[in-house]
Amino acid sequence: MSNEPAKLTLFYDSTCPLCAREMEALSRLNVDENLAFEDIHSEDFNLRYPDIDPEKASAVFHGRCRGGMMIYGLDVSVQAWNLVGRMKWLQILRLPVLRFFSDLAYRFFARYRSQISFVLTGKSKCIECDLKKHSPRLNDAVK
Repeated sequence: MSNEPAKLTLFYDSTCPLCAREMEALSRLNVDENLAFEDIHSEDFNLRYPDIDPEKASAVFHGRCRGGMMIYGLDVSVQAWNLVGRMKWLQILRLPVLRFFSDLAYRFFARYRSQISFVLTGKSKCIECDLKKHSPRLNDAVK
């Protein structure tokens, strides 16, 4: 494991089935350790990240770049997938005209993700979605 901090720290909601699946996929692809994963529901989250409100981070995906700059929402997902070298086509969603509409779609998803998760996975919420059981990389990242 590198001593250099990750290029992007993802503050994710481990109780959201769709969020958990995305974090599992990203963690499997994170071979260069460009990403760090922080569960906003971990017991010591507020102590380690007093500047990040878990409730706000639950409502809108939060990410912190290596230099300390915060990014939010779809920007976090696009940057994370870019850093693992996959789904580069997502960059098109950040073009000015498409950005407006893709951000609207993201806000809709974020607001109704429990219902959308239920439709797609049969679960609207879960207790840490068994992330640590299924993804050793994610388990190491959140210890």
